[in-house]
Amino acid sequence: MVSGPYAFLAGPVLALVVVGLLALLLRWAFSSGGSLVERRSRPGPAGSYGLLVPVLTPGTFIEAEVAVRRLTDAGLRATLAPTTQGPRVLVFPEDLATARRLLDAG
Repeated sequence: MVSGPYAFLAGPVLALVVVGLLALLLRWAFSSGGSLVERRSRPGPAGSYGLLVPVLTPGTFIEAEVAVRRLTDAGLRATLAPTTQGPRVLVFPEDLATARRLLDAG
């Protein structure tokens, strides 16, 4: 135990230190900016999707979903991107020729 003329301050000082450490820990834990709630995707230009290249420019999102499903069923990696010019079906460059053949055949 703490003894001396300032012994009565030990408890409150210890409590303030613990609360301060908890505040710092919580601030660090929740400051990452990441959220568990998925954000809505914002449309961008068709060329802003990294390595992915457009393989199809469908008129509607339903046509795009059907095309993506056809490509994924064939084992290709494909995604639907809402661009500022409308929906685009995107694939990796090495899959472009195969994807075009599959979509033209169907």
